[in-house]
Amino acid sequence: MAAQNPPGKRAQNRAEVEVLLLTTARSHLAQHGAAALSLRAIARDMGLAPSALFRYISSRDDLLTTLITTTYRELGEEVRQAEAAVSRSDHHARWTAITTTFRNWAVAHPHDYALLYGSPVPDYHAPAEVTNEPGNMVLNLLITLVHDIHAAQVATHEPKNSPARYDNDLATAAVRDLMSDPALAGIPARMVVGALAAWNLVLGSLSSELFEQLGPDVGDPQIRFALTSTLAYRLVTG
Repeated sequence: MAAQNPPGKRAQNRAEVEVLLLTTARSHLAQHGAAALSLRAIARDMGLAPSALFRYISSRDDLLTTLITTTYRELGEEVRQAEAAVSRSDHHARWTAITTTFRNWAVAHPHDYALLYGSPVPDYHAPAEVTNEPGNMVLNLLITLVHDIHAAQVATHEPKNSPARYDNDLATAAVRDLMSDPALAGIPARMVVGALAAWNLVLGSLSSELFEQLGPDVGDPQIRFALTSTLAYRLVTG
């Protein structure tokens, strides 16, 4: 009877194959895009029969979900470390750490960014119960920052998002569903609107850069993003 690998060795072998699977899938993602991801082609490049791949992944959608959650966690952890290195009282520096690290990661991993923030993959629906937690890692850092900005403004009686800029009723209507989220408790609706607009501005600037939506002759993208980030921060603080 042939000797079998002990449980520890089997677990190690499985982990190695899973790492290779994600590495190969990411390579295919970069070459062909998420919509064209093929389990058969990935298995071929891994030196496996297609049927053998199903020991590690149940379907193309399962693989996409794993790619998305893994990528969200890598991005979130990179941004978290950068933001944690900044003084808690320097809100602008924390915002800059979040947005700059986000951009640096996206520029270094454009195909991963496209998977998370680009066009939806046809016939694929990400399971919220699996993807929401890692997908909210960066947003949770932003929410904590907005709480801290608001607390500092209240403590120092600094002017906050002027009603002249954001009508109370209109702001509340715009984010009515969001305001029921316990994570946003205590933050004025006007400030939530400002933060939401700020983050959309950051994402829009980054997407226009990575997807070349503005053409080649619009100046240095790093400087342009830095200016956009500064403008976005003003939307948060009011």
